[in-house]
Amino acid sequence: MAPFLPSMSSGEALACFTLDRAGVMDSGLRSLILKRACYTEMVLIRSRIFVSQSGSPAKAILYAFLANFGIAISKLAAALHTGSGSLMAESIHSFADTCNQVLLFLGLKGSERPADEEHPLGYGKLSYFWSFVVALMLFSLGGLYSVYGGWQKFIAPEPVTGIWVGLTVLGLAILLEGASFYGAFVESKKMAEGKPFFRWLKTTRNAEIVVVLGEDFAAMVGLILAFLALTLVLVTGDPVYDALGSMVIGVLLIAVAIGLAVRLQGLLVGRSAEPELRRLAEELIEDNPEVERLFDMVTLHMGPKVLFAAKIQLSGGLTVKEAAQMINVIERELKSNRPEIGWCYIEIDP
Repeated sequence: MAPFLPSMSSGEALACFTLDRAGVMDSGLRSLILKRACYTEMVLIRSRIFVSQSGSPAKAILYAFLANFGIAISKLAAALHTGSGSLMAESIHSFADTCNQVLLFLGLKGSERPADEEHPLGYGKLSYFWSFVVALMLFSLGGLYSVYGGWQKFIAPEPVTGIWVGLTVLGLAILLEGASFYGAFVESKKMAEGKPFFRWLKTTRNAEIVVVLGEDFAAMVGLILAFLALTLVLVTGDPVYDALGSMVIGVLLIAVAIGLAVRLQGLLVGRSAEPELRRLAEELIEDNPEVERLFDMVTLHMGPKVLFAAKIQLSGGLTVKEAAQMINVIERELKSNRPEIGWCYIEIDP
């Protein structure tokens, strides 16, 4: 049975090359070293390909906060001036979004707290909790209030004045919200690392970026709906369109909030790592020349970090010390390829 061989350093490779040229290396040893060198090269290639995420959810949150705060003030002023229900619904929506960005940032920073005795796996899931709270706020403060306010305007219509002021504010808000959405989109594209964007968005475990994109999308559509509603009021002179616009915006926010809550439910309960990480870990373990078989592998996202566990069978003939060294090598290679792996536990099965 081949002796335990960890990955090969550049100095070891040079020494082996010198011995081979000197003619003092037999064919069996040459084959063994070639096997080890191939595995080492495979690990190095993968470490260059699979790099850590470079996008920043904190930047996306900041873009959204600045845009929503400015938009909320301007919408509220225009809503009070015009008496528009659609504008009031949008102003409440923007104030709720502004508060939501603060909660998302608190969750993001809270998830970075180090582990302690009471929380041995850290506080990573705080980001999921606060993201879920954001979805609830979007549902209640944004959606339900907009529907209620629109219904009140529908059963007791009031004239809408200063419509051009409202349309101007909404036009500027669309530009600001578009800039916020673009900033979040750019950061998410960086995090996608070249993967098809919508496929990455469907599988990513980053709660903050999903919530920010969902909120920004709802805000953009809501602004367009409010703009159309006020335009219809201007053209027809009938304030009922303003009330209908407010209710449609509310239904939109409720739908987005429910979608976010369903998505976050899986992360709160416990969801495995992204498919690319699981596939890489499986290939890296199975391609190791000292691993005979991979029995089982479990991954679990704990916020930004991943818990990894596996049961493997090693080649026969290894001593306890060599087997322990082999496990350490596998763990180092896993973490060097995917730094988001925070905990790694590998069990040997005879």
